Amino acid sequence: MTRIASYNIRKSVGLDYRRDPARVLSVLAAMDADIVALQEVDRRFGKRASSLPRALVAAHTDLEIVDLAARPESIGWHGNAILLRKGTMVEAVHTLALPGLEPRGAAVVDLENLRVVGLHLSLLRRDRQAQVARIAGFLAGLPPLPTLIMGDFNEWSRKSRNLSALGGQFKIHTPGHSFPTLRPMVGLDKIALSHELTLERGGVHSCENARRASDHMPIWAEIGTV
Repeated sequence: MTRIASYNIRKSVGLDYRRDPARVLSVLAAMDADIVALQEVDRRFGKRASSLPRALVAAHTDLEIVDLAARPESIGWHGNAILLRKGTMVEAVHTLALPGLEPRGAAVVDLENLRVVGLHLSLLRRDRQAQVARIAGFLAGLPPLPTLIMGDFNEWSRKSRNLSALGGQFKIHTPGHSFPTLRPMVGLDKIALSHELTLERGGVHSCENARRASDHMPIWAEIGTV
């Protein structure tokens, strides 16, 4: 069984408008996931510096940062970061620019028996559809591997019609209402699993720091193989 988590950390700025990376890292440590996808991890302007310093990640969690960043002070690709349990072997890394009005990207990390995709899709429906199609086409060109996609899909529809480009290859799961933090009403944060993978259980992680650290609550799941 593999424990996974996804969290839009809003550049580590909480509901109290304080940037507090230690608070975010305490949430990650509490979830104790083997694989974590983060969104909005880097600041948007200037040097795009990470809101989570590498040294703090190493000191406060059992996670290692996958090398995705194009800038020395960043840890993500278009704000998407992938963290893995220390000692996890990475076979390959791909970064994918996504179409749309605002800059977006997806990170693809191949492990020995699992492909992990971290993403943050557009607020605009038309762009989301194009972005999902781009990701699906890219994955189709890679060697087959059980695939996990997770992140902030920004998809408000319960039926996820705008994610149809993933086709019958993936089953989309919404572990629970994760946004907005003060009164969670919608599951923007989702997990998509290829047919070789199963979701055993999952949910929204709620603890005191998670209720203050971002405008999204983190989601988690335990996945297995068919």
